Amino acid sequence: MRVQLRDPHSLVLLDELDLDDLADAPQPGRWLEHGGRSFLVLQRSHRYRLRDGRYELVAVALDVKPQQRPADARPWKGGWVIGDPSCRFNALSPLLRCAVLPEGPCERCGSHQPR
Repeated sequence: MRVQLRDPHSLVLLDELDLDDLADAPQPGRWLEHGGRSFLVLQRSHRYRLRDGRYELVAVALDVKPQQRPADARPWKGGWVIGDPSCRFNALSPLLRCAVLPEGPCERCGSHQPR
């Protein structure tokens, strides 16, 4: 399965890779490590081709943002969260930590409250 990594703003192709299984292609909100670089997957779309009257999946296009995964990012409910997901103010997002102390870390925050 061909996976295309694209810039989300210009849609320029950054890189391509081949995966054995479609399930190995990352979903939005996850990080992907490839060629010594780290990317955050923002959006996923599929490319199809019509062959013999049937559509077949040809490639998966991932809109990615080159970004190093933060040290305090952790898996949570099938995705990734930056910071402490048990805090009331955590955004529960791989893009933003929280509204109170977005640059972190959560250990320094005086507004930490359980959810």
